[in-house]
Amino acid sequence: MKFKLFSTLFLGVFTFAFAQQFSYKPTNPAFGGDTFNYNWLLSSANAQNGFTAPRAQTETQTELEQFGNQLNQQVLNQISRALLAQQVDAVGDFDQEGTFTFGTLNVEVFESDEGLVINILDTLNGEQTQVIVPNP
Repeated sequence: MKFKLFSTLFLGVFTFAFAQQFSYKPTNPAFGGDTFNYNWLLSSANAQNGFTAPRAQTETQTELEQFGNQLNQQVLNQISRALLAQQVDAVGDFDQEGTFTFGTLNVEVFESDEGLVINILDTLNGEQTQVIVPNP
């Protein structure tokens, strides 16, 4: 009985002496925490992240290979310019309104308030581009 009274008294005094009110303040700024915690949370998350993005394997080319690629590109550009010039000469000037077809490309040319409008539609994949040449 004496032990029970002592333990109850001790427990009551101990609880009363060290009791306090708990308050919660979030750490994460997304949930109302301090905005200065953002950098710390981000760096902590990045440090724990075990995943890395796959890096593209870059091929190093010799100067001779680079020169060959550049030469091929220039030759192909010159051929495409010559073919386009032949097609434009065959069709006429782009000042004429109308619809023209170049392979899988449909080119529509017309005059508007903004200037000369050229709509280009690739019938193969449905991609469309519009070029507006403003009035002088």
